[in-house]
Amino acid sequence: MDKPRQKSPATALPPATIDMIGEDLLFNVFSKLPAVDCAAAACVSRSWNVTITRLLSLPKLSSAVSLNPSLQVAVNDVIDKVLACPIRPQFVIASIGPAFDLDEAHRLIAGRFGSQIPVITSISQGIFGQNATTNEFEEVQWDTFDDDDEAHADLGNEIHGALLTVGFLPGLAIDLIPLSKTLNKFQGNQVLMIDDLVLSVRERSSSRSGSASPVGILLFSDEETDIKFVLEKFDYAFSTETVIVGDGGSQFLYRGETAINPSNNKAASSAAVVLLFSRDRGKPPGVGETQFHIMLSTGISSIGPTYKAVSVRGRSRDYSTWLTAKREAVHGSLDGQTILDQIYDELGGHNNCPVLYIGVTKRRKCSIGQEKPSWISTHEFHEVLSGDEEYLYVHGVGIRSGDSFRFYHASSDLARASCNTVANNFRHLKQLLNYERDDHTNSNGVATHKKPVFGGIMFACCGRGKLFFGEPNVDGSPFLEKFPGVTFSGTYCTGEIARADLCSYEQGSQEHSSISCNLHVFSTVYLVMSYTPPLPQH
Repeated sequence: MDKPRQKSPATALPPATIDMIGEDLLFNVFSKLPAVDCAAAACVSRSWNVTITRLLSLPKLSSAVSLNPSLQVAVNDVIDKVLACPIRPQFVIASIGPAFDLDEAHRLIAGRFGSQIPVITSISQGIFGQNATTNEFEEVQWDTFDDDDEAHADLGNEIHGALLTVGFLPGLAIDLIPLSKTLNKFQGNQVLMIDDLVLSVRERSSSRSGSASPVGILLFSDEETDIKFVLEKFDYAFSTETVIVGDGGSQFLYRGETAINPSNNKAASSAAVVLLFSRDRGKPPGVGETQFHIMLSTGISSIGPTYKAVSVRGRSRDYSTWLTAKREAVHGSLDGQTILDQIYDELGGHNNCPVLYIGVTKRRKCSIGQEKPSWISTHEFHEVLSGDEEYLYVHGVGIRSGDSFRFYHASSDLARASCNTVANNFRHLKQLLNYERDDHTNSNGVATHKKPVFGGIMFACCGRGKLFFGEPNVDGSPFLEKFPGVTFSGTYCTGEIARADLCSYEQGSQEHSSISCNLHVFSTVYLVMSYTPPLPQH
């Protein structure tokens, strides 16, 4: 008789763990975590650490706006919002309303980020970005002017608010370098150490990337600093591929790994600060590259003939220039009143006169340190103050006898048309970044390689906005419409920095492309960030 067959013991199943759901699903789960929780999860296991490291290696720009009247609450709102998703902060840029204390705001914001992360906090003329509470896009201008109360009634009386932008840009190393100033003992004035700044940027960029010209420079200037001279040196010193943008006139504080501006003390503060973006030759394998793209919407139109400065008196005491001029091919110099009468006639009379500027083309020798000087040509704008039977009075210095200039006036129609042009350029950029190549093929055998846009930052003139256009969000609409869902933020400022040339304002000969124009008026500057993923490993 056969013996009954014995049942074999059941094979024990391994305990179910979250790792069994697969790396891609884990990736999606981790991408929904706040930044702090994601960092903690990376410490749980080796496999989680690998997945989260891949997640944190992707490009990220995160920003938020709060209009809460409490500084503490506003800061908490924007920080909690930008850190509500995984991000490895490389830099922090904050803008606050004039009702908030700059020292306290900077202390609160810098205290929430690591000591090695560069932080710049500034007081701006307004902010725009996604509201931390409603997720709606907000455009807010603050009425910081004492005159013309009726014209600024639509801006409201609130002058509080905060904008925070935090970024991680793969393939780039980021440094903060201040522009120092020293006292001239003989003349009793402050001297900007511009050559030292240029040399520091070259040295830092070379050590990071092997190239003396960085990928990009984000520049913040003190409101009392004439940043034109800095931009002139930057344009001379760095490759045309270096993108230069920023705010040409604000109050700011900063903190970097080796640079700290401790308080809002003008006697001890720096004249400007550079956020430097260099190609990182030490980046880990499997990391792509970040690219910068710049667009400019102009808002001024030239009017009248070309003049040439004859008698010029620069006055450092009130930072103005008194000058007479003559029209090209016409003998005899003209006083300020005669010149303005000619311009007013073309504008339709004194009652129709908007804000006027002169755009002066200057040809100067430029050098850095002991280098041999070279000739450069720049186009710089000076606001017209007034004119009488002796002189034309303009803001700023640096004009010389023989410099040629034209008049410009602000035009909302031209600015709106320029925004439409920017929108078309964004459409072309989007097509270009989604181009086809030979080194990648999809399932249909078609070669493709996409470079997504992941963020944008905008600097707009405080003279634009709702009062200028008659409706809000005109400046922001080109980016928001062409790149929906992509992080976008910016500030209103009193000097828009963007590396460009005279072709942005004057249609004409190829000669205009060799005349740089880097500080603008009534304009909006768009800095767009795209990402090139690494080539797949075969």
